[in-house]
Amino acid sequence: MPRFIARLTLFFIFIIHAASSVAFAQDGTDWVTKFPREVIHVASWPGGKKVAVSFALFVEVFGFGQGPVLRPDLMSRNPDLVNEAFREYAITWGNLRVGRLFKELDVPLTVVLNAAFPAAHPSVWKELRSIQAKAPIIAHGMNNSNDILPLGRGLAEQKHYIRRTLDLIASATGSRPVGWSSPSVYSNADTMQAMAAEGITYNIDQMDSDTISRLKTPDGIVTLLPYPTVTVDMGQFLARMKSPIEIESLWLDYVGELANEARANPAQEATTVVIGLHPFVVGTPDGSAAMRRVLSRLKKEDAVWLTDTDAILKAAAPN
Repeated sequence: MPRFIARLTLFFIFIIHAASSVAFAQDGTDWVTKFPREVIHVASWPGGKKVAVSFALFVEVFGFGQGPVLRPDLMSRNPDLVNEAFREYAITWGNLRVGRLFKELDVPLTVVLNAAFPAAHPSVWKELRSIQAKAPIIAHGMNNSNDILPLGRGLAEQKHYIRRTLDLIASATGSRPVGWSSPSVYSNADTMQAMAAEGITYNIDQMDSDTISRLKTPDGIVTLLPYPTVTVDMGQFLARMKSPIEIESLWLDYVGELANEARANPAQEATTVVIGLHPFVVGTPDGSAAMRRVLSRLKKEDAVWLTDTDAILKAAAPN
């Protein structure tokens, strides 16, 4: 019996140590960039909320014959009408449906924008911006096919690319973004440094944490907002073939468990999740129905703060 008690004690010591290690796993050196990284300690969000949730709509442009594919078995066709229609419907109908839904339910939305989108689809962009006039814009590179980050070509090239992206978005929208999302979440240490040099203050390329953190690059600090891999709708839809109703369940479980953890341990750090939305998934009628149920449920969750990414950055600033 004494040996059993000793082993049990060691087990609980291990569990407590592991739990505390998870909370501060990002303190020290970032595992990708090798830059110093530290957790931003947030006890609670505005209103005493413990889980910040921001939905980010990816407004992207690909070009004919390029982009996400619903039916790989038809890609050899020329023209590939089925997959082109899949993309075109998302761009012209899906984006607007999502924008209207968030406005109707009075839930903040963040727009993640390819710089080339407003010129490629001016009428769609004009209507979307009229629906979501106050939504913060996160820069998402030039496009999502053949003009993405020049990785491996040096820091100066990446600075130029980011500057070109920001300039084009500013000229099209009248607003210069301070947030960044790398196309296809494909970036490196030079990207982070280039962001800071060009005035970006936060990004959503971080996919390894429940809490926000600071990355200290040689050209300044970039705040990293958690953007979990498993909550991105398009990955679940296209790679794992999950339906919108299955993704609905995943989102509710993910956020709900963060809220449960906060209630069980009120002293723990406040958490954050930026959830990526794509009009291919939540911009269809069935996808929008699932999105409506998610938002309606989360609005009733007392531990959850539904917000946008700029507001998260502002709330975390004093910490």
